[in-house]
Amino acid sequence: MRFSPQLRDLSWLVARPIAHRGLHSKKKIENTESAFAAALKHNYTIECDLQLTADGKAVVFHDDEVDRLLDGKGLVKTYTAKQIRKMDFKKGKDRVQNLGELLEQVDGRVTLVIELKSHWDHDRTLVHRALKQLRDYDGPYALMSFDPEMIACVADISPHTVRGITADRVTDSYYNPLPLGLRLAMRSFSHLARTRPHFVSFDFKGLPFAEMTAIRNAGHPVISWTIHNEAEAAQALRYSDQITFEGFKPE
Repeated sequence: MRFSPQLRDLSWLVARPIAHRGLHSKKKIENTESAFAAALKHNYTIECDLQLTADGKAVVFHDDEVDRLLDGKGLVKTYTAKQIRKMDFKKGKDRVQNLGELLEQVDGRVTLVIELKSHWDHDRTLVHRALKQLRDYDGPYALMSFDPEMIACVADISPHTVRGITADRVTDSYYNPLPLGLRLAMRSFSHLARTRPHFVSFDFKGLPFAEMTAIRNAGHPVISWTIHNEAEAAQALRYSDQITFEGFKPE
């Protein structure tokens, strides 16, 4: 594993705890305007997810399928943004936002850490869409993804965009669709020459991890996820520079 020297100040990226999918709760659904408003109120950095729709739009939604949160069924990518917008959440009165609406709501007041969701199908439309909409955004933000190919695409077409790899040590969940050899290669960060990430967002349950120690020693921030209480936060911050949290309100 070989990380290039960190040549830029990323203290802003890890200055505040990162609200996982916004500051959501039983009354505030994840990745919604309400959850983001709550995070803004507490001056937390906001982590959120982007999915691609059938008409090539970027919507703020985590799951590949709509079933868990919306009154609908099937893959997000089979619906247009307008169709997704019309779906009711199973709780609350929010609507699924598109990226433009999120950027307008946040308006540079806190940092955005945006995860690009992947279907491991080599489709880079979401990368291009996100970068196009972010081009004129003045607030602080970073892009990240589990999929190295997406981050390599960011590095190629927008090398100055702050970008990161989302990863874990076990590689037995999000990576399941991939062949074992590729999963193991990703665990060893063999993609670094192509992705050239500025930071890593890593599952705290896998810490400490020698690769993460090396990354931090090279001057690259490590963000740990997902932290659910103060005890986990204290443990994670021994080996990382900031936490992505949910279910409590850190200082």
